[in-house]
Amino acid sequence: MKVMVIGGGGREHAIIKKIKENQSVKTIYALPGNGGMASDAVCVDIGAKDIPAIVEFAVLNKIDYAIVAPDDPLVLGCVDALEEKGIPCFGPRANAAIIEGSKVFSKNLMKRYGIPTARYEVFDDLSNALEYLKTAPIPTVIKADGLALGKGVIIATTREEAFDAVTAMMQDKVFGKSGDHIVIEEFLEGPEVSVLAFTDGKVCVPMVSSMDHKRAFDGDLGLNTGGMGTVAPNPYYTEDIAKVCYETIFMPTVRAMNQEGRTFKGCLYFGLMLTANGPKVIEYNCRFGDPETQVVLPLLESDLLTVMQAVTNGTLAECNVKFKDEAACCVIMASNGYPSSYEKGFEISIPEDLAESVYVAGATLKDGKLLTNGGRVLGVTSTDKTLCGAIEKSYAKVRRIEFKNAFYRRDIGQRALQASKKGE
Repeated sequence: MKVMVIGGGGREHAIIKKIKENQSVKTIYALPGNGGMASDAVCVDIGAKDIPAIVEFAVLNKIDYAIVAPDDPLVLGCVDALEEKGIPCFGPRANAAIIEGSKVFSKNLMKRYGIPTARYEVFDDLSNALEYLKTAPIPTVIKADGLALGKGVIIATTREEAFDAVTAMMQDKVFGKSGDHIVIEEFLEGPEVSVLAFTDGKVCVPMVSSMDHKRAFDGDLGLNTGGMGTVAPNPYYTEDIAKVCYETIFMPTVRAMNQEGRTFKGCLYFGLMLTANGPKVIEYNCRFGDPETQVVLPLLESDLLTVMQAVTNGTLAECNVKFKDEAACCVIMASNGYPSSYEKGFEISIPEDLAESVYVAGATLKDGKLLTNGGRVLGVTSTDKTLCGAIEKSYAKVRRIEFKNAFYRRDIGQRALQASKKGE
């Protein structure tokens, strides 16, 4: 089998490593991939948003199966274009990917179908939004409608911050057209949980829950990032809460999308807040999360490609999806200065015995050397019978990987460990 994976980050590397376990897979192409994936896939210099070139490559190379991983190509209709050429894909079509592509759509969907979420208002006029903010409860959450590289959400803790955020989005267009419409919503409190789920539009199979660490520095301080590390499972996500989420959020979302004529097939990501009034949806994503994928997939016992094909074929109900009863921890090694300004081009040294544990996100190959080429450079993942063991293993590996200006948080998983102890 020839498999094509669209994307070039740590998430895609995790998917590729898992797909490689299937004996029928002969060649994996990564478009565009990155230098750190070169030993696991054939990297092809075609951008993830260059859909005509992706389709042309797939047809010329007789690709048997395609996995479209990032949000942009999904929202732009990459799956639609590939399927039109007869190439089976994992990932939602554009009319379903809108669940992430438009915050306004997803909030209105939840309201129409009674799916629990924060109270909100939608604005497409700056003056109306500013007028509303004069009396809105503070803190408040302001979201750009469209995709904004994961940066289109501002938690405003003062009224002045709220005014500035709305003006930046709607008037200054800091997120381009994504800020033409905005959502201003109630600030929710409680533990956050990420749950990825396989769905073929008929059944929904949740994966192991996870806890992300978004802030740049220890103690959850500093700027928001794309994620500095993750652990799984999330100790706050108990069996009882999982049952509530499945019945009030997961299946109602799948059914709602069907009702809208937007059947979702792929990986549906639920960003949840466990509030005092029950679990509520903070956001949906139309794909695997990054870096959540790097802790969830290592715990998957079942063959990933088989599960993905069942999603595509609408036979997920017949597929046995099993996860190990273990824990996983991923620590992100970044370039010092991330997520603001940082230097690139430093050689990365990864001991051979650690290669299987490392998911490379921002690197390039030059003259046979692996060099840093991004803010988040790589993720280091370990699994163990206990969360404490997984954390210790990951940090032991991190200390053996070297590149100039390497930076990482030293407290990934500590909040989860404390929560586990409280729950004992």
